[in-house]
Amino acid sequence: MSVKNWFKFIILGLVWGSSFMWIKIALQEVGPFTLVFFRVLFATVGLIVYFLITKRKFDLRSLWIYAVIGFFNVALPFALISWSEKHISSGLASILNSTVPLFTMLIASFFVEEDRLTFKRILGLLIGFSGVVVLMSNRLGEETEKQGFGIIAMLIAACSYGASAVFARRTNHQVNPQDQSLGQYATGILFIAPAMLIWEAPFQLPVLGSTYLALVWLGLLGSFVAALLWFGMINEVGPSRTSMVTYVFPLVGVVLGLVVLKEPLDWRLYVGGALVLAGIIVVNSKRFMSGHARKTRLIEEGSSHD
Repeated sequence: MSVKNWFKFIILGLVWGSSFMWIKIALQEVGPFTLVFFRVLFATVGLIVYFLITKRKFDLRSLWIYAVIGFFNVALPFALISWSEKHISSGLASILNSTVPLFTMLIASFFVEEDRLTFKRILGLLIGFSGVVVLMSNRLGEETEKQGFGIIAMLIAACSYGASAVFARRTNHQVNPQDQSLGQYATGILFIAPAMLIWEAPFQLPVLGSTYLALVWLGLLGSFVAALLWFGMINEVGPSRTSMVTYVFPLVGVVLGLVVLKEPLDWRLYVGGALVLAGIIVVNSKRFMSGHARKTRLIEEGSSHD
């Protein structure tokens, strides 16, 4: 990947890696659908302001694309993740969310030519996932009540993310990353608002400052800024390599636990972190790619340079 895309990759990992902590904080006061509603609302407002400041025109011709991505990349996975964290720990949620590259890789292998399965790609994914397991291995037994349903919900969310990433790549010739970002949240809120009004009635505004801080973080940074980076990377380096950012989430969670929650530092941070980074490098390094995939990536990255 280019230096620009590596920078996007790191920022995404840091922002999204902290999201599980902020979700836990917000769930102390609001329900999962209300959380998602405010998160998507703040993201939509942020993107509208961005479009106004940059004087961009929003393409209304691709509403069906926005609706598909809005459901499978926003409404469904956001709601499932938020609901699951009522029944499983944020650490376990981050582990399960790291299966996104596995789902993306499998789905992309059928629809994206340069993302076909290769031995070294699978090896990199397995190395990275082993690091995720090591990082969070001391937290697997937390919050066992209804844990099975929470795990299933997280896996469905991960599969939904994978499918939407491949769909976004397949339709990137019809819509740019900025329009994809605004379109998915504008349509996503149409899906999530009725669910909130039906299952979490009566609607009540949050009152705690920590809740609003969590919602603003999730909406503006974890959704608005992250979506621009996410779709930009999907269109430039492909869904499989972009989805590898989910392997960084548990690493960020461990560091946050160490700094914010004063959790003890142990061998898992060193071993798991090294495995996560090794897996990312194996999958993303041009040296490990097949000749056809390498040629395709070089053409794509060359055409994407400013």
